[in-house]
Amino acid sequence: MPQNLLLLFELLGTVAFALSGAMVALSKKMDIFGVAVLGLVTAVGGGVIRDLVLGITPPATFKNPVYATVAIIVSVAAFVPAIRRFLFAKPGLYDKFLLLMDSIGLGIFTVVGIETAYIAGHSSSWFLLIFVGVITGCGGGILRDILAQNTPAVLVKHFYASASIIGAVVCILLWKLFGQSAAIIGGAFSVLVLRLLAAKYQWSLPKPENDFE
Repeated sequence: MPQNLLLLFELLGTVAFALSGAMVALSKKMDIFGVAVLGLVTAVGGGVIRDLVLGITPPATFKNPVYATVAIIVSVAAFVPAIRRFLFAKPGLYDKFLLLMDSIGLGIFTVVGIETAYIAGHSSSWFLLIFVGVITGCGGGILRDILAQNTPAVLVKHFYASASIIGAVVCILLWKLFGQSAAIIGGAFSVLVLRLLAAKYQWSLPKPENDFE
């Protein structure tokens, strides 16, 4: 995949995750600093964890702050009254937009995590590639939910981490068969489609019955 196209792909994921973090912060009535922090953490948190796992220090976020800068700008923009009114104007719009942004970010950062592991020379370990992909995709959202005092979506939402895992496997298979570009696009798209289908048809993993109520 051409470097400029990859950069645009990563920036799209950054914007999507920053918006999802900012929206959660707004729903919690946080001030503008809290909105910026939650947007930033959601957008770059998974990448920081990924780099620490791979031994990349300092993490890329601190060496090239363009993604952090974009995340802060997008988060502060979401604080603008006109945008806030749009996001919360109609019942259900907030949930749908949050689902879309979170799904786009999850798909993009899952495959970006795998690409980073490939560049770091870890292409032979499927377990590491999948783990790094999932932690890159889910890590920021976990930090966001913890800071917002919510149960992390990865633990309770329909097909969240599961979609990332499947997308990671698709990405690795496509990488071996067709190369980087097909892997990145196919892996990210598969995560997005799985998340949206899971939300539409209420797919979920088994949960315990209310045996103790």
